[in-house]
Amino acid sequence: MTTAIVFPGQGSQKPGMARDFHTRYAAARAVFAEASEATGLDMAALCFEEDPRLDQTEFTQPALLTAEIAMIRALQAEHGLTADCYGGHSLGEYTALCAAGVIPLAIAVKLVRTRGALMQQAVPLGTGAMAAVIADQIADRDLTPVLAGLQVDIGNRNSPNQLVLSGAAADVERASARIVELLAGVEHQVVALNVSAPFHSRLMRGIEPAFRAELEAAGPKLNPSRATTVTSNLTGAFHTGQLPALIDGLTKQISGAVDWISNMKLLAASATQIYEVGPNRPLRGFFKTLGRDVTSILNVKSVEKGLPA
Repeated sequence: MTTAIVFPGQGSQKPGMARDFHTRYAAARAVFAEASEATGLDMAALCFEEDPRLDQTEFTQPALLTAEIAMIRALQAEHGLTADCYGGHSLGEYTALCAAGVIPLAIAVKLVRTRGALMQQAVPLGTGAMAAVIADQIADRDLTPVLAGLQVDIGNRNSPNQLVLSGAAADVERASARIVELLAGVEHQVVALNVSAPFHSRLMRGIEPAFRAELEAAGPKLNPSRATTVTSNLTGAFHTGQLPALIDGLTKQISGAVDWISNMKLLAASATQIYEVGPNRPLRGFFKTLGRDVTSILNVKSVEKGLPA
C-alpha cells in the first residue's frame, strides 16, 4: 500500500486545534515548543485559546502549520504513520514540505509568518475579496470573457465543481454578478469568502520579490531533494528537487493559482491510501469529486477510527 498525506490551508484554523494532541503526545508538545521558540509567540495559547489573532493571516499561517506538524509528528511517533508522498492546499504546501523534511520546522514557521505579514500588507484591509463559484464542472468552463477588464483572477482550482475568484473587492463583486448571469438555469452558488486579503491574485505580485529574498536566505538550510515527494500548487506536478525551482515555485505561488485539481489527480494516481491531517477536512470533499475516498484525521478521537490496525 502506498500512502499520501495532505494538509488543508488557511480557513481550516479554529480555536483549540491540536490541543488534544498536545495533551496526549510528547511529540506534539515538542513541536509547539520549537515553534514558539522560533517565532517568539506562545503557540499553544494562540492555537488553543479564543485569540483574535488566529484569524489574522500573519498569525494564522504559523499557527496552522504548527498545529498540523504537531499532529503529523504525533501520528508518526505514536502510530507509525508514514507517507510516500505529500500535498498541501495553499499554506498547506508549506506543511507538506516541512513534513517531508524539506523545510525545518523552525524555518517553516518563520517563513510563513513573514509570508502572512507580507500578504496582509500587500492590499489594504477591505479592498480585496475572494468568492467561491460552485457548479457542476465549472472548472471546464472558460471564464475569460467573464473576467475581462476586471482585476480578478482564478485564485484556486479546488475541484471540478469549485473555483475561487480573487482580486479587487468591487471587481470580484462584478465578476460574481456576471457568473450568476452566465449560469442562469444551472444549479450554482457564488459564495463570498471571509478572508482578509485576495490571496493567489495579481494583487499579491508586489510582495513576491521580498518573499523570494526570504526563501533565498533560508536556502542553505533547506533540503530540496526531498521535495520530489511533494506536489507543487503552482505546477500541479511534484517538485523537481532543485533549490532554484523550489524557491521559484513557492514565490510564484503567492500570486499564482492553486491548481489543486492537478495536485489531487497526481496524488490519487500515486497512492492507494490518502489521509488528510488538520483541524478541519475541506480536502476530503474535493477528492470525493474525483471519486477518491480520503480518511480525515481531525483530532485524537479520529485517530483510532481512521488509522489501520
